[in-house]
Order: sequence, then structure tokens, then C-alpha cells
Amino acid sequence: MIWRKYHWLLSGLGVSYLGNWVYLVALNVYVLNLTHSPGAVAGIYIVGPTAKILTSFIAGSLIDRMDKQKLMVWADLLRGFLILLIPFMDSITSIYVIFFIANVAGSFFGPSSTYYITKHIPNEERQRFNAILGTFNSGSFLLGPALAGLIILFYSTDAAIWLNSLTFFICALIISRLPKVEDEERLKGNPITVAAIGKDFIEVWRFLGGNRSFAVFYVGFQMTLMIAFALDSQEVTFIKQNLGASDSLYGIIVALTGGGAIAGGIAAAFLTAKLSVKAYIGFGLFFTMFFYTVFYATNVLWLGIASFILLGFVMSFCNTGYETYYQQNVPAHLMGRFGSAATIVFGSIQILFTFLLGLFAEIFSLQATAVIMAVFSVVLAGGVWIQLYSMKAVRKAT
Repeated sequence: MIWRKYHWLLSGLGVSYLGNWVYLVALNVYVLNLTHSPGAVAGIYIVGPTAKILTSFIAGSLIDRMDKQKLMVWADLLRGFLILLIPFMDSITSIYVIFFIANVAGSFFGPSSTYYITKHIPNEERQRFNAILGTFNSGSFLLGPALAGLIILFYSTDAAIWLNSLTFFICALIISRLPKVEDEERLKGNPITVAAIGKDFIEVWRFLGGNRSFAVFYVGFQMTLMIAFALDSQEVTFIKQNLGASDSLYGIIVALTGGGAIAGGIAAAFLTAKLSVKAYIGFGLFFTMFFYTVFYATNVLWLGIASFILLGFVMSFCNTGYETYYQQNVPAHLMGRFGSAATIVFGSIQILFTFLLGLFAEIFSLQATAVIMAVFSVVLAGGVWIQLYSMKAVRKAT
């Protein structure tokens, strides 16, 4: 039913997800082949978040004053064109500049798509829609790197990058054909100025001040998630150095984790009528961080693999619940500004946590540092779970 009603939206976003994973693998290989420097590859993971944080100072104000559907189309067209140019670049500086601008465009696409889903999908259907969309994302996580590897093996890295460029153009075409959801009159009466940007941040702050229970939940959830992202940065090192896995086995582990996420997404889609959004978030977040803890605490390879598969499974519930809860609680007209303000704060915290994890791993040990951070995140997740059920019924975002 959901697929038949929203197949164009699901297809457009699904193609974009697949292209992102193909692109990530292909770009890493391309930069490494060009520079022969692991540091240059690491630079990709600095340029991207930096672009999003800097753009977020104005992105939210622009998003909430523009037609989100047109914004998504133009963002994808720009990203497709920029990525098309990368194989012609022989300078790492030029690649970083292109990647920076592409991430600036991506900063507009994400909040715009969340707004579109909120306006286009009825409240009673969002939980199942988000579960199916999450399954698409998980499938892309599994298939994207494999597809990129096959294209690089049989053709070239350039071909993989050009395929990603094509996926952005396809996504733009599909989104342009979707129904209109924007209130054109509201957009015309809401100009963008420097003073307006300042007032926008005040409005976000007022929203949080007037919805303190949601604010406490949101901060707790995001802080837990930032620890998870920091732990992600060391998973390859831990798997290879502590668990003794080879490069090929690591690829298998990633594939199995993707399989677990797909299974979780399918289960989440079928259980929407039986479990509440709060149950999805509480259960999903707590056990995601629990399996992170098991993963970093073990020295047994099979237990590490099992914990990662289960992590992928429960994370699907967490993501589905969170996306639905966010859409229910944050007013649609404020989503761009709210998301951008959050990116500035929590993107910076993510960088800080990742830096601290790497620093203390060098001073002490990776396993001890990661386990301490993971245990702390389990406590945070438990607090979020308890706090969720102490909140009043969710309000419908408008």
C-alpha cells in the first residue's frame, strides 16, 4: 500500500542513497590512487562535515523561505554536475573544493526532504513510510559499496563516480514530477535578510524553550548519537587490530551489518501497527548502544560480528522511530532552521568526540576508551528511553 502510493518519492530518495554509497567508496579510492596518502583520504571526512556546519548558519533560513521541492531538484542537479567533473581533476585541492560545494548543496537537500515527507505523507502513514525508506537506505549501504567495487574492478573508478553523478540527475528528475506541497503565498511574504537570520535562531530557541520535554529528549538522543558516530570512526581499526580480521573479512562484516539493517527495516515496517514510535526509539537507541558496547568489549571475532549484525537490526527501529517523532514534533515551517541550528551544535560535538576518542586511544588503548564511551552512551540511551515515556502525547507538526 505505502509503496503503491509513494513509489516515486521512495524511488527518488532510494536512488540518491544508492549513489551516495557508490560515490563514497569510489571517491576514497580515487583520492588514494591520486595522492597515495591516507591523510588525503581522511581529509574527505573533514571537508564534508565542515561544509555542512558552515553552511548551516544560513541554510535553515533559506530553506524555510524557499520551495523545498525545487530546492531538492536544484541541489541534486548541482551535485550531479560537480561530481561529473571529479574524474577530470588531477589536484587534491580541486577535488576538495568540489566536494565542499557538493556538501553545501547536500545541506539543503536533507532538511528539504524531511519537510516534503512531513507535508506529503499523512501522520498515520509516516512510521511505516520511514521504515520502508530506512530499508532502502540500509539496502544502499549493503549494495552501494559492492556495486562500486564491481564497477571499479571491471571498468574504472571514473565510471563509478559518473554512475553516482547519474543517480543525482535521476533523483532530480523524479522529485520534479512529485506533487506540489508548498504554500507559495507564505514564501512570498517571508523575505530573507541578515536580521531575519538572527531572528530565526531566536525562534528556534523559543520553540525549544516552549517544548522543554522534547528539547531534553532531542539533546539526549543527539548526544548519544554523536558518541555512536565517534565510535564508528574507529571500527575499522578495532576490527583489524583487536579482532584480527583481514580486509576481505572486514568487507564481509560490513555486508552482514547491512543485511541486519535490511532485516531490521523490514521488521520495523511490519510492526508499525503493534509498536509505538516511542517504543521504536527507546528500544532501538538503547540496544544500538548496548551492541556497540559488546562489540568493543569483546576480543572474540564471532561475537564482534554477531554484535554488529544485531546493531544493524536494532538501529533500523531507532532511525524509523526518530524520523517519525521528529516529523510529529517539529513544526514543518521551522524544520529547515531547526535542522541547521542542530547541525552547527551537534556537528561540532561530533568532531570533538571523534577527536577525543582518537586522542585517548593513543594515550591509553582503543578498546578501553571505546568501552568507556560506549557504556556512557548506554546510560544516556536508558535515560532517553525513560524520559520518552514521561512525556505527554506527541503533537502533530504543522
